[in-house]
Amino acid sequence: MWYSRVVADLAAIPDFIDHYEAELDAAKRDCKISGMLEKNITALPGITEQRFNQLQEIEAVLNYLNIQLRKIRRKHFQKYLEGYARALSSRDAEKYADGEDEVVDFETIINEVALLRNRWLGILKGLDSKQWQMGHVVRLRTAGMEDITV
Repeated sequence: MWYSRVVADLAAIPDFIDHYEAELDAAKRDCKISGMLEKNITALPGITEQRFNQLQEIEAVLNYLNIQLRKIRRKHFQKYLEGYARALSSRDAEKYADGEDEVVDFETIINEVALLRNRWLGILKGLDSKQWQMGHVVRLRTAGMEDITV
């Protein structure tokens, strides 16, 4: 499970992203309709469940990274608010903290994981569309239009 690996060591994030990028390519193939309609329909719930679980793991890692970002921001905010040579307003301290290299680097990582998550949301939309299309073909066949093909 990638979530526990990332929580244990943030250095696992590049491997996490590589793994889910490779899985994304396989998931794109799952969105295609080919072969026997009946086999596609029976396999779809399992495929959807698997891909949704993968999306949930990506979401969990993204949430964890956001929690860590808040912790890093707080540390830098506190440094500027309490330890700066002159008194800063809360807003000034916040702006300085947001400009720290550590904060910017972490936001960049979060952005990359968020992009990965958004691409996985596209996969789930593709699977929903596949289910909708195949369901309608089945309804047409049930209504007597046996020669309908995809």
